[in-house]
Amino acid sequence: MGILEWAEQNWFQFLQTASLLVGFFTAIHSVRTDTKERKIGNLFALTNAHREIWSKLYERRALSRVLLVSVNLRREPVTAEEELFVHTLILHLRAAFKARKLGMQFDDDAVAADIRQFLNRSIPRAVWEKSKIFQDGDFVQFVERALDSCDIMERAA
Repeated sequence: MGILEWAEQNWFQFLQTASLLVGFFTAIHSVRTDTKERKIGNLFALTNAHREIWSKLYERRALSRVLLVSVNLRREPVTAEEELFVHTLILHLRAAFKARKLGMQFDDDAVAADIRQFLNRSIPRAVWEKSKIFQDGDFVQFVERALDSCDIMERAA
């Protein structure tokens, strides 16, 4: 039996198989495209949430102490507004951490540097110490590792 005879007898099965393969590869392409678009959308949503949170710092003068490196918290304790602002940032950071665990791309070194820079200030550190018991263990470990690496760098300097 030659190839022409085989094609004459099996043309319909060959066409079905080819159609299935084309459909399969089209579906794969669509899933990849949708996944990429969803990741981009998630990144924009996370960036927008980040911008909204930080804009509060510039809109409310009462939050200006949050960025001071050293504040005497015994003389001037953390205010409720400052605590809420820092806690909102911690929740945002936790959401980003969870998104990273679910496949969102982040530069861990850059995130750790942000954590060190922010949570080593008096007010954010006090709020973190108070609220970390309410966080997931893996998130707390991530933050504490970032803070520990800062402590190590400070001792070496």
